[in-house]
Amino acid sequence: MSLTLAPGLTVLSGPSGAGKSTLLRVLSLVERPSVGEVFVREVATSSLSWAALRSLRRKEIAVVFQNPPDNLISHLTVGENLRAAGARDLSLLDRLGLAGSGTWRIGALSGGQQQRLAFGCALARGASVVVADEPTSQLDARSADLVLETLSSLPVPALVASHDPRLVALADLCIPMAAS
Repeated sequence: MSLTLAPGLTVLSGPSGAGKSTLLRVLSLVERPSVGEVFVREVATSSLSWAALRSLRRKEIAVVFQNPPDNLISHLTVGENLRAAGARDLSLLDRLGLAGSGTWRIGALSGGQQQRLAFGCALARGASVVVADEPTSQLDARSADLVLETLSSLPVPALVASHDPRLVALADLCIPMAAS
């Protein structure tokens, strides 16, 4: 299989156990593939050291984890999290629907707000691609809708694993995966 990410939303869809999360970990350079090759900006990654992989991932790939608190530094405020990710100012909070929350602690945010902030941190890092594993699975419908709006408006390619039919409907490209 060959996959080249273009601007827009690419969704790996399928039931639990289909390998979506494993494929995401391989494509985001968290794990090495058992066969095949992952290229990032025409760089073959199989021969890179773990340190070089980590450096390439930090520069090119922003990973948003399934569990919203896993994406953020809990002892920092909302604004401090964005600045730690590389934001020069907090205007991104308006775009994320988080206006006025810059001084709030992470624990004061709902799960949906935390997940949107995680996408904001990914954007602030300036990564070339955002990879997200089941970003709506732990959210109520309203919070999930806000995360879907954020995902559909990202200015960089987004690769998402999900079985959420709303995400599949938003996708520019959907890659179905079946459980083995």
